Amino acid sequence: MKKKTFRNLHRDLGYFYIGLIVSFALSGLMMNHREYWHPEKYTTETKSITVKLPAESEINEKFAEDLGNQLGIDDKFRRHNVKKEVFKISFEKHDVEIDMKTGKGEIVSFVKTPIISQTMKLHKSTSNFWIYYSDVFALSLIIIALTGTIMVKAGKFSFKERGWKLALAGILFPLIFLFLLG
Repeated sequence: MKKKTFRNLHRDLGYFYIGLIVSFALSGLMMNHREYWHPEKYTTETKSITVKLPAESEINEKFAEDLGNQLGIDDKFRRHNVKKEVFKISFEKHDVEIDMKTGKGEIVSFVKTPIISQTMKLHKSTSNFWIYYSDVFALSLIIIALTGTIMVKAGKFSFKERGWKLALAGILFPLIFLFLLG
């Protein structure tokens, strides 16, 4: 293929995927910091509660759903768990946290953040269509990266002279990170 064809392919794929690249990048940034804040949702109300809980061994999904109903939560049940002596119940629009020893806790009501919650959903989608589209997107990113290596003509800024060093550093950095964290 001619260099001009690679340049056109690089440009056109870049234009076509610009929205997906930006939305993935922004939602990825937000997901990286989801332990400290919840970009997908925002709190509309927090209500203190006190309940009598059974022994941890008696807490199951049915108990969690029934407790949600008793607390006036008319919402789709998602999951429950007990971690570090805190009983947590997650609903679609509510979170409940209760201290296992004292029975004191709170109900947090929230609403999905427009646009942000939808873009973050892209990272979690398991729809067959989305998986195939994401595969095509991933292959296109590889093509964008590779065609970008030949776009600069020979000289001190070409891939042959300078680009390969940056590419190698870009490959090594995440690998080092994986080994240090793994």
